Amino acid sequence: MTDESTIDVHGVEHAYTHGGVVEPVLHGIDLTVRRGEFLVIMGPSGCGKSTLLNILGLMMTPTRAEQVRIAGCETLGLADADRTRLRRESIGFVFQRFNLLPTISAWRNVALPLRIRQQSLDGRVEAVLEQVGLGRYAHKKPGHLSVGQQQRVAIARALVGRPAILLVDEPTGNLDSANAQAILALLADFHRQWNQTILMITHNENLAVAADRVLHMRDGRLLV
Repeated sequence: MTDESTIDVHGVEHAYTHGGVVEPVLHGIDLTVRRGEFLVIMGPSGCGKSTLLNILGLMMTPTRAEQVRIAGCETLGLADADRTRLRRESIGFVFQRFNLLPTISAWRNVALPLRIRQQSLDGRVEAVLEQVGLGRYAHKKPGHLSVGQQQRVAIARALVGRPAILLVDEPTGNLDSANAQAILALLADFHRQWNQTILMITHNENLAVAADRVLHMRDGRLLV
């Protein structure tokens, strides 16, 4: 791996076991993502892209792998506490279902990653909420926001700590076409203005237009 890479994985395999039956999902995945790159991985449901994203996000450990190097750190063999620390410090997540806490305000949702890391807020929450166009909605709880606004809060929460890597899982699956385009434009803005490394998985071809590179996945394999 060079200093220009934020993700470098080789020989990643994964299988699920259900009732004693082993179901292979990933087959020898090799992937390098350069710092500042916007990469989209496209593929149909069930092709293994969400499993790959969870492995890259250190939320799962592959069944087998030669290397899983994330944000400059080899993660194979890391203790759980070290994996958790690396995930918190270096990776931001945007999920299709937003995963916001419903009982607290947008501001508090966005502040949460900084509080968990015991970092100074120092105006960063307000700044990123303004950047996603929600400064005047900071006091509102998620249930009082539209779905498009909720996804903007989720993006702000993922990026408030300026992570090395932003992992995005079908970010427009719950949105209409207008909101989907707005979210894509927002991600493109962060990519351009912050040189933010983004890896997004989707089955929606319309989301690939902002990417520097598009890879296709089928049956647990990245197609060359």
